[in-house]
Amino acid sequence: MASFNKFNTFVADVANKVHNLGSDTLKIMLSNTAPAATNAIKTDITEIAAGNGYAAGGGAVTITSSAQSSGLYKLVGNNVTFTASGGTIATFRYAVIYNSTPANGNLIGWWDYGATVSVTSGNSFQVQLDPVNGILQLQ
Repeated sequence: MASFNKFNTFVADVANKVHNLGSDTLKIMLSNTAPAATNAIKTDITEIAAGNGYAAGGGAVTITSSAQSSGLYKLVGNNVTFTASGGTIATFRYAVIYNSTPANGNLIGWWDYGATVSVTSGNSFQVQLDPVNGILQLQ
């Protein structure tokens, strides 16, 4: 499983009430350009081209739990699957999670798969979100 990296501005965005992680619409988009920790909004990321089963803006994350226990907040969501149809989805290496509720699409974090991924027609790629530790934890 690829490790999660957070964008620096995510911390300030939480403090400034930009995110309501339990109820806002979170999405995962794909990129073949390395994100930088200093990126802040969706337009800072070079998203792969839409088509062949990949929709512009990526796929929605279904949040299954957004809760804290003993001062530890955990955000848990279902895996997001991208299925190629009618051709190959553009190659990518990074999966970026962002909040699509604010107009700017404020960034949360990303996963680096370590190598370019290709999804050919009829095949799927799944961004696997940790069901135990969650997408992220705040303490």
